Amino acid sequence: MSGLPRYAPMLAAAGALPVDDGRWAFELKHDGIRALAYVDERLRLESRNGNDITAAWPELAGLAPAEPGFVVDGEIVVQVAGRSSFRALAPRMHQRNPATIAALTQTSPATFMIFDLLHIGDRSLTGLPYTQRRELLELTGLAGPHWRIPGLLPGPAADALAASQTLGAEGIICKRRDSWYLSGQRSPAWTKVKNVSHQEVVVIGWKTGTGRRAGKIGSLLVAVPDDRGSLEYAGSVGTGFTAGMLADLHERLAPLQRPDPPIPGFRSTPAGVVWLEPHVVGEVAFTEWTGDGRLRHPSWRGLRLDRDLDDVETPTARP
Repeated sequence: MSGLPRYAPMLAAAGALPVDDGRWAFELKHDGIRALAYVDERLRLESRNGNDITAAWPELAGLAPAEPGFVVDGEIVVQVAGRSSFRALAPRMHQRNPATIAALTQTSPATFMIFDLLHIGDRSLTGLPYTQRRELLELTGLAGPHWRIPGLLPGPAADALAASQTLGAEGIICKRRDSWYLSGQRSPAWTKVKNVSHQEVVVIGWKTGTGRRAGKIGSLLVAVPDDRGSLEYAGSVGTGFTAGMLADLHERLAPLQRPDPPIPGFRSTPAGVVWLEPHVVGEVAFTEWTGDGRLRHPSWRGLRLDRDLDDVETPTARP
């Protein structure tokens, strides 16, 4: 066990592009999974919800040993044609079989995009402004076969967002240059601005498929939290699945079956629907919210096993 103190990730709030560009730095928003790395005599990786995920990412073991020890924040990604791909990353997120992991390191190698330095030696850096932490991070010279410090995007904010679109990225994170690292807090000092709409959802049921999916999962019924934290129905997702995804989903979801809807709003059970305990979080891409609060043209992106139910954000643009 590392002797370094534990931190919780600082989280970005969704928002608009800042207008006072000089007070902000702009980072690319990577399409991966968040991880804190504790590096001293060995490496320990923790997910956003504090789970030890070190075994899933053996490519990163070379970060250790380090003297003095340090703690960094970043995003684990799998790149396809130079772009981070959540679809390529998803099969690796829940693997714990050493042989499977070893094979995936060859076919879908990961890269740790390191964007913040929280601690070094016996000193916490979270009370320093972003610009100082960034300077110290760059002085570490962290660059290796599977980890690096991505460069900042030049401003103004509109140019940074346009650059992210050109790169095919999810969006940008705008960070106040004078902001502290607020461990475990969501703050507008870090503002995320997206090019495409993604939403974390809670799976509450499935509908049995037809044709090639007869007797299997045809679509997933999903919900999102409202302003009070209660789950509300957000529609069904029937595209974006591979055969492997559907098999894995069935294995994970089948033990969660229940006889009645887990959320209000259903007077009866529609034909072919199997209700589930709301324990599993996933992510979808979609075009917009409909007037009645449903996802329009949702497509499944994958499970988010690095998320707990309490981590799922209330959609800001949902009616």
